Amino acid sequence: MRSGEQSGRDVLTRSVRGQARRVGLGAALGCVHQLGEALVPVLIGVVIDQAVAGQDAGRLALWLVVLAVMYVALSWSFRLGARAGERGAEEAAHTLRLAIVRRVLDARGGAEEGRLPGELANVATEDAKRVGAVNMALMSGIWAVAGITASAVWLLLTSVPLGLIVLLGTPVLLWLGHLLSKPLERRSEAEQDRAAHASGVAADLVAGLRVLKGLGAQQAAVERYRRTSRASLAATLRAARAESWQTGLVLALTGGFIALIALVGGRLALDGSLTLGQLVSAVGLALFLLGPLETFAWVNAELAQGRASAARVAEVLAARPAVVGGQDPVPDPVRGELRLRGVRLGGPDGVDLDLTAGRLTGIAVTDPASAEALLRCLGRETDPESGSVELDGVPLTRLDPAGLRAAVLVAAHDAVLFDGSLAANVTAQAEAAAESAEADGAASGTTEGTAEGTAEDTADLRTERAMAAAHADEVARSLPHGAATGVGEGGRSLSGGQRQRVLLARALRAGPPVLVVHDPTTAVDAVTEARIAEGLREIRRGRTTVVVTNSPALLAVADRVVLLDGGRVGAEGTHAELVQADATYRTAVLA
Repeated sequence: MRSGEQSGRDVLTRSVRGQARRVGLGAALGCVHQLGEALVPVLIGVVIDQAVAGQDAGRLALWLVVLAVMYVALSWSFRLGARAGERGAEEAAHTLRLAIVRRVLDARGGAEEGRLPGELANVATEDAKRVGAVNMALMSGIWAVAGITASAVWLLLTSVPLGLIVLLGTPVLLWLGHLLSKPLERRSEAEQDRAAHASGVAADLVAGLRVLKGLGAQQAAVERYRRTSRASLAATLRAARAESWQTGLVLALTGGFIALIALVGGRLALDGSLTLGQLVSAVGLALFLLGPLETFAWVNAELAQGRASAARVAEVLAARPAVVGGQDPVPDPVRGELRLRGVRLGGPDGVDLDLTAGRLTGIAVTDPASAEALLRCLGRETDPESGSVELDGVPLTRLDPAGLRAAVLVAAHDAVLFDGSLAANVTAQAEAAAESAEADGAASGTTEGTAEGTAEDTADLRTERAMAAAHADEVARSLPHGAATGVGEGGRSLSGGQRQRVLLARALRAGPPVLVVHDPTTAVDAVTEARIAEGLREIRRGRTTVVVTNSPALLAVADRVVLLDGGRVGAEGTHAELVQADATYRTAVLA
């Protein structure tokens, strides 16, 4: 299904349909188990009437063998049925997690809007698990129906009043259980919302721990999380109270129902309508009915929680894309000429700009908001409110977003490192691009390689060149195991300057036709920054490169520098020309 077409009901339906075979198999085996369980008290009643009352040892032995076979059959049917149900629940949850991850990683974006990363993780784990568990609940509900039906049929054959009590009373109990589950459904949704928000806040605080320590804001962060955690705890307690009330009331109603069956059966036995064996069977079936009826209470609770989680999952899957349209392939080959005409978005206010193919262009800004908005437009994370952005004469809105991102790589200032070795982080973007290119080549029947440069320019050599250009090789030499050293989650084992160099090396190693980098050296010392600027110019020679920064060292090596002032192009020229002729540029870059 496409975004915007899904509801919680759709998510549940698709989850169950996807596991119909396993749920059907588990339900069939479970029905065998429930029929066996229901027959046990019936057989015991037959044993009493035919063997015990008649003192027939032969018949007693025969019926004991039948009971033993019955127990073996119902035991194995339960094991195999439960296994099929659990497998279906886990497979459904896994499939749903993959769908959520695909939506979050969709090149059109939008799923992350208004949500912290921890919230999305909670939806992909806890909510997906609860939706998957609906398969097990559905299967268990079918088991319970089979058990109750078998009991009602036998009781009808034995005594019409007992059978009618079961047939008429069970739907009433189910209806009451459904009504009692409504508050639980609402509170369960609120509980998951609060838990997801708490997870998001925790992830956000951990990611910014160094900054918090630097600002001395640990106490404020602790207070923020304490408030969020208390709100989550309160929602959890409300949901737990609702579940306990629902379960307790359903069990009380069930107990009264079973007591009524036993009372009527006892009166029928006293007036001679039932034999001793039939009375024992009726009481045994009444006790057996506790299991299916308790199962219904559990099923109601699971369905309530599943519906609430399905609604949250549907919100993510149906999130409006940040950008729409765009099916045309990227021009092949990509020359790398970017053109902005009348672009208006946040900071930019009618920007007209030509970024020449194959050249290194520096863009300085007087307002950081202009830089952020420009990066979002070039990477097509969002479309401008008005105006257009073109790549080699083709508007970005016509191009496939995934193909565009492979051709135009925007390396954000706040990009993150993955938990792995330094080398794995540097090559991650390039390996993903290579896999994508291989898949495209296989689909088109071509075998053209994706290597850049000469035939001798191997992957290892390209990695070495990228690390040298970004001076990330110095970072590797300072680590205990070189480039094989783990950098920790988010690169927390590295300093700010080291992380920036590794991130720049990753962008350079990817080698896209168009590379846009944003403030790649703000945490690097002046000497290293100058060396990185020369390395960047050399490794990107002949390919379109845009550096959005106010760093004099980086702007000095650019072929052309553009100043964005007040959301418009204020001046153009080389760094030296602008420093000499433009006071606004001097203030922005040298102050």
